Amino acid sequence: MRCYLVCYDIRHPKRLRRVHQVMKGYGEPWQYSVFFCRLKDIDRVRLQADLQREMNLKEDQTVILDLGADEAKAREAVCTIGLPFPKPGSSTVVV
Repeated sequence: MRCYLVCYDIRHPKRLRRVHQVMKGYGEPWQYSVFFCRLKDIDRVRLQADLQREMNLKEDQTVILDLGADEAKAREAVCTIGLPFPKPGSSTVVV
């Protein structure tokens, strides 16, 4: 498994809701349009296909950043300013 940070900018509210629903099936929300995901290779491919199906590729953008295989190091590599991210397994507030 590898860790990914997925960030998206979707221009239409209906597509935005659908992309957000897709992402909730793959990872934990860190912010409304930012997710942390631990994925097997096949799930990484499925995630991309699911996102491409919901997006307008001429208007929207998604960035998938590979943070590596070590989850602890991947989480440590992310710097937050202000409120910290919730600990894994705790309730997450989406703003």
